[in-house]
Amino acid sequence: MRRIMTAVTVAVAASVLLSAAEAAPKLVVLIVVDQMRADYVERFHDDWSSGLRRIVDDGAWFTRAAYPYLTTVTCAGHATVATGAYPHTHGVFANTWFDRERSAVIPCTDDQQARVVSYNHDANSRTGPGRLMAPTLADQMRAQNGRVVTLALKARSAIMMAGHGGDAVTWISESLDGWETSTAYSKEPVPAVKAYTSANPLEADFGKVWTRLLPPSRYRDPDDGLAEDPLKGWTSTFPHPLRGENGRPDASYFDQWQHSPYADAYVARMAAALVESMQLGKRDTPDFLGVSFSSPDLVGHSFGPHSQEVQDMYSNLDRSVGTLLNELDRLVGPGQYVLGLTADHGVTDVPEQLRKAGRDGGRASGSAVLSAGEARAVRDVGVGKYLSRLNGNDIYFEPGMYDRLRRHPATLKAMTSAMAKVSGVQKVFTSDEVANAAGASDPLLRAAALSYVKGRSGDLILALKPGWMFSASGTTHGSATSDDQRVPLLLFGQGVKPGHYDAPASPADVAPTLAAVAGLALPTAEGRALREALR
Repeated sequence: MRRIMTAVTVAVAASVLLSAAEAAPKLVVLIVVDQMRADYVERFHDDWSSGLRRIVDDGAWFTRAAYPYLTTVTCAGHATVATGAYPHTHGVFANTWFDRERSAVIPCTDDQQARVVSYNHDANSRTGPGRLMAPTLADQMRAQNGRVVTLALKARSAIMMAGHGGDAVTWISESLDGWETSTAYSKEPVPAVKAYTSANPLEADFGKVWTRLLPPSRYRDPDDGLAEDPLKGWTSTFPHPLRGENGRPDASYFDQWQHSPYADAYVARMAAALVESMQLGKRDTPDFLGVSFSSPDLVGHSFGPHSQEVQDMYSNLDRSVGTLLNELDRLVGPGQYVLGLTADHGVTDVPEQLRKAGRDGGRASGSAVLSAGEARAVRDVGVGKYLSRLNGNDIYFEPGMYDRLRRHPATLKAMTSAMAKVSGVQKVFTSDEVANAAGASDPLLRAAALSYVKGRSGDLILALKPGWMFSASGTTHGSATSDDQRVPLLLFGQGVKPGHYDAPASPADVAPTLAAVAGLALPTAEGRALREALR
């Protein structure tokens, strides 16, 4: 009996240890696709046969995922996905904002305590995570001795996914011609990144031509869509050459490269190479890999969501993600990693295409908005300059003027009403209205409140009507409309229960869910762990 009980005890202990091992993935993978609307999954699913198809078919798909806030842009989206919190908590509500103390518009990656570290060119900008006010999932994993690797074409994407530290956090320079990191992560170039980028120069794709991947009959939209805005050296129709402006790898070439599927393919290969060279997923402590695919955003802005370029971009992305998954299977092991995929925002249809289809849409005038408010203030209070600038959805007053007009509430209300009458404007809120309205029942007021950060946001917050934008060409995002807010949310791999889930969800749920699989907690997260999709 004693031997039997001993054997049972050993068996139970082994079972517990096995369960614990199965519950802790070796690698946590976060993929953020820049500008991926929710409807793309259904529209393009049958075009896919590799990575995206695998994640959708074999993973958990939350079909009603959406951002609940107003300013749906890249930096805010990546910070939200990475922290599980919303901009009013993590502090990054836009790609840029007006810094009142410095009287300058600054990027979300402005960090006066950090400097760029370049891999192959001169750089001296101050870039890092200093503006992020909440810990990321990667921060929590790093605190448990996990290694953190993130990469993207955009600095704001790689930085926000990593958070306040990391072993290799890498992006393309503003001049588009080389890779960078920051002293917030490493005082010198990371050897593994240096080795890969040196062996795989960006110029290697020079002379290639982006042609359509699928048979012509598979494309749903015309190749020459109304009001498309191709970049220099390209037309609105395929093919799109990567030859630069002067027949050499110049700034025009690097811009073309980033707008092509070759850039995302490079990022996928580089991510897999860093998993191998940095030995991610090889220890008892889970490691973190964050990958952002930026080219769909660049192409989407130029050609719009109903274009052959966007459809083809996602067919190519399907293959690039497939390459990454195959390498993760080889290097880490099938079922040994957990993956979350979502997007930082969607995109609005090209306004001219909306109007042709009989729907409302247009290009709003920022100067007309400011002029309407300024004229009302002068009329009621007296001659002077009241409004300083419009930056995104945020309107800033001249120093001291907002406090002055607070003493004239009727005038302030008349100003916001006048601005709301400008073509395309839906509503203008004061910062006082949104400051404590994160729980408001009015969805638009709540959206503005979740995007509001005291001291950083504007004195007035503007919301455009669906289909309207300040962009003068092509299309964009950044509104509280469903086209911009609704994105895919997919989970895949260890601990995930495949299926379609129709419960409301948010990209802020991704980090808490991945944390739950890894046995961690995110103390500042406002999203929830999507436990209905976990085993």
